[in-house]
Amino acid sequence: MNPTAPSYAHGTADRPLIGETVGALLDRVAAQHGNRPALIVRHQNIRWSYAEFARRAEALAAGLLALGLEPGDRIGIWAPNCAEWVLTQFATAKAGLILVNINPAYRRAELEYALNKVACKALILAPALKTSDYVAILADLAPELESAAPGALAAEALPHLRLVVRLGAEKTPGMMNFDDISFKGGAVERERLADLAETLQFDDPINIQFTSGTTGFPKGATLTHHNIVNNGYFIGEAMRLTPEDKLCIPVPLYHCFGMVLGNLACVTHGSAMVYPAEAFDPVSALEAVAAEKCTALHGVPTMFIAELDHPRFAEFDLSSLRTGIMAGSPCPIEVMKRVVDRMHMREVTIAYGMTETSPVSTQSSTDDPLEKRVSTVGRVQPHIEVKLVDTNGRIVPRGTPGELCTRGYSVMRGYWADAEKTKDAIDAGGWMHTGDLATMDDEGYVNIVGRLKDMVIRGGENVYPREIEEFLYRHPKVQDVQVIGVPDRKYGEEVCAWVKLRPGATATEDEIREFCRGQIAHYKIPRYIRFVDGFPMTVTGKVQKFAMREETMKALGLTAEKTA
Repeated sequence: MNPTAPSYAHGTADRPLIGETVGALLDRVAAQHGNRPALIVRHQNIRWSYAEFARRAEALAAGLLALGLEPGDRIGIWAPNCAEWVLTQFATAKAGLILVNINPAYRRAELEYALNKVACKALILAPALKTSDYVAILADLAPELESAAPGALAAEALPHLRLVVRLGAEKTPGMMNFDDISFKGGAVERERLADLAETLQFDDPINIQFTSGTTGFPKGATLTHHNIVNNGYFIGEAMRLTPEDKLCIPVPLYHCFGMVLGNLACVTHGSAMVYPAEAFDPVSALEAVAAEKCTALHGVPTMFIAELDHPRFAEFDLSSLRTGIMAGSPCPIEVMKRVVDRMHMREVTIAYGMTETSPVSTQSSTDDPLEKRVSTVGRVQPHIEVKLVDTNGRIVPRGTPGELCTRGYSVMRGYWADAEKTKDAIDAGGWMHTGDLATMDDEGYVNIVGRLKDMVIRGGENVYPREIEEFLYRHPKVQDVQVIGVPDRKYGEEVCAWVKLRPGATATEDEIREFCRGQIAHYKIPRYIRFVDGFPMTVTGKVQKFAMREETMKALGLTAEKTA
């Protein structure tokens, strides 16, 4: 390691950035690959070519304009993975509308906050998902729907919302049906779409995604055509996607993982998007890969673990798999090795990023050495800069942990209607501060060592939870593990490990600690060990360590100001 070299890297590229809107991109790709498969939705029995997909997106865009929506208006979508979701993604872009992704896990208060924060004029919703009755939740929030004419809602709690569109064939008072919209647009709207194609700019905002927000209210990261088209393209390049590839997308579309790493990585390369189910289910994902002969598969680590450890795993022929992405949270090295070996994903890549950066900043390549692919998050993406800084904002030497900051085409426009929080996140130099702690080696490979706020300071020693987690994954009985810091009067903080054992395995706290002794420094050995069945998580598979910390403190009777 060269201690004098700064932790800074700039992604050079022989491929220029794409200067197109999402709509122009789809038109170009459909013209090139019209007969090739674009979308396969197994739970809806849908198989559309690129020509068919582009035709349907155009018809939906014209219909939305016919309903009185204007470029710049915000339109929410609150639905699980389905064909209507991706159609809406591309149709809104063509019409110059700003798509607002609503988390399928949201309930009444969260829905109200999101719709009002960005002043949504329209909302497309699924009737229900699992135990969530979306129609009932909205009706409770806006009882005026019952007597409103479709498209003319005036609700006290949702003053900006005018139009509600529901999926499915059933009729609901005050709502339109999604399938009817495409028939609303005529020659006038088609002509207007053609005019818009000439006037829309790739720097226009196109998408608002709410960050999960571990403290306070979620913030609406505002992304442009340029942000997500280019990020999708370079993500696909890192996987070496071609029109021959089929990508299985079991990750949620409402999040960047689905709509950018999934949908846009495919569309920019003429590859096929394959949705196995409404929401993640390990068997559905395995079935989709085997039946469709998918060449790529996305997932967060917990999804890959669920697939690998499923009792029916051996039934499925996964030999068509070549690549894919594991991302969303730190990827355990041992899990990565099993994915390469048992799922045939020899060219699997790791991607790192955040919603505010469209989302990927670093990614491993298919030809990176396996050791680099399983132990780092790769190198900086083309046309993006990355630096690691200390608490004073100074770049740290290679090999030294620092906060990862990123700059380039991928950085969001800002948080919607929140200049103060935008200023907190993006500094005067245009650098997005991620809040993640990382190291950079001599070759520019980045390793995420934890969150700034998750770092445990025990008796003055900096302890990085990721390091302990990686060690404990080696224990033959451990299926999954998460490490947090909890308050301690003597040392300030102590290490606590939540351990999920393999099915049928039993272990004691002493057994886990004994495994650590002599292998890692004494101050890193967990003082507290809790055996659990799972971890509190966001819908996208991010472990909520703040929730783990609160629950542990309550169980152990610990008190401190630092709880998040």
